[in-house]
Amino acid sequence: MTGPAVVALGGGHGLYASLSALKLVSDEITAVVTVADNGGSSGRLRDEFDVLPPGDLRMALSALCEDSEWGHTWRDVLQHRFRGDGPVGGHALGNLLIVALWELNRDPVAGLDLVGRLLNARGRVLPMAAVPLEIEAEVQGHDLRRPAEVTTVRGQVAVASTEGRVHSITLDPADPPAPPATVQAVLDADWVILGPGSWFTSVMPHLMVPSLRAALHDTPARRLLTLNVEHSGETAGFSAANHLEVLADHAPRLKLDVVLADPGAVDDEEALRAAAARLGAEVVVAPVAKRRHPGHHDSLRLAAAYRDILGA
Repeated sequence: MTGPAVVALGGGHGLYASLSALKLVSDEITAVVTVADNGGSSGRLRDEFDVLPPGDLRMALSALCEDSEWGHTWRDVLQHRFRGDGPVGGHALGNLLIVALWELNRDPVAGLDLVGRLLNARGRVLPMAAVPLEIEAEVQGHDLRRPAEVTTVRGQVAVASTEGRVHSITLDPADPPAPPATVQAVLDADWVILGPGSWFTSVMPHLMVPSLRAALHDTPARRLLTLNVEHSGETAGFSAANHLEVLADHAPRLKLDVVLADPGAVDDEEALRAAAARLGAEVVVAPVAKRRHPGHHDSLRLAAAYRDILGA
């Protein structure tokens, strides 16, 4: 297979969906993964060993596994989660493996490359930043007793689960370094794909890392934004156009070429096209959601949309 050099930015299940689709389109894939998770197994390992949270990195590696018995077996091993209430209960084996490699070799990129070799991964997985990050958000109505009050909410889990309306985010530290390989991948790409995923905790943090944001501005690559197939969670009550507007608020220099949206997520197509035009982008409306589970992307339908856009 041949294809364009694609860099996909995000985290969690949204990035997993994007990578699963891209794997059907190109051999040259680099995943750039957020490193702000502070919950579950990742949060425990991050606190105990002072490392990057490995969970989203593990998921991206699993998505890129070789489509063979070998690749699928090792993907399932990485994704295996231990049961019980003991010291390893709740940990994914892949998280433990990644942290073990980081203890043997302090270069996080080298450790991730080794896991990629184990999976015969079609592509490479890189962290968004070289240090663990905390997300802070200004949230209106986080305290349900004071719906008009705006408070600061700290931590990815707290921001992702708030019932209030998120207005803005910042990172701590505010100017984290990005690994040189991450910046170079963006500069060398033919296409950069942002989203889908949790908007404030998986998609937008990439725009807050100074050197990565500069690379996104300066790259000759074309830029594609993949919208979520439903507006829920962190952006419940947002229109499709609102998603683009908050991106522009946080990264005023950001320019896009294409915005991909499922028809079920387009509430006001005229407003979406106007918001996209302000970012320099055209809107492509294509069915990319699962028929029986419309809240999730379908990897084959998303791959078809990516192939049409990237090929054009």
